[in-house]
Amino acid sequence: MRYLFDPPEIAAVPVIGEGSLFPVRRIFCVGRNYAAHAAEMGFEVDREAPFYFTKSAQALQATGTTIPYPPGTEDFHHEMELVLAIGAPAFRVERAAAMNAIYGYCCGLDMTRRDLQIASRQKQRPWDLGKDVEGSAVMAPITRSDDFGVIGEQCIHLEVNGTPRQDARLSELIWKVDEIVSHLSGFYHLRPGDLIMSGTPAGVGPVNPGDRITGGIDGLSDIALTIGDPD
Repeated sequence: MRYLFDPPEIAAVPVIGEGSLFPVRRIFCVGRNYAAHAAEMGFEVDREAPFYFTKSAQALQATGTTIPYPPGTEDFHHEMELVLAIGAPAFRVERAAAMNAIYGYCCGLDMTRRDLQIASRQKQRPWDLGKDVEGSAVMAPITRSDDFGVIGEQCIHLEVNGTPRQDARLSELIWKVDEIVSHLSGFYHLRPGDLIMSGTPAGVGPVNPGDRITGGIDGLSDIALTIGDPD
């Protein structure tokens, strides 16, 4: 097959202990999945159903790199998250079987043009300009689920220039991992290569050119990102 121009490279994430990469198909993101974060955004906890937005696979960025401060914003925020890596097909799965679809976990950063997200939200418009930002889905290497173990009281944290910003426990997730996979599989045929960013705890805030972001989750590889000068 000949193409008019070179197709994009396949976005992929390294896996701890593997020589092969995890190719990324789609990136789903869960909104407002920690009560304290929902409160700081001005919302109450909603247990009716989780809700989602997406990022393109081309938004993927490796940990340890530098991304430019993006255009069109004056309020670029960090959001530290546990990311689920889907490794088996899942469609309309029950909670009891949902964990079988998870290949592994990693630390992720959902970088957000907050001013654009809020402006879109106030007008009841999609969040794409605020959320699907180039280089905004930053991923650390994946740890296989068997090596990570049961999700519980693991600490999730983030620092900017060494100063703590986010500090919580995975037990504070409103929608648990099995609930997320089960619910989302009711709307999509989840496939190997899909990533699900499970939401961020309280403490989100702005970053500026020259800032160094670091973060981690107990039992997973740490994550880091430097904010460069604007394009």
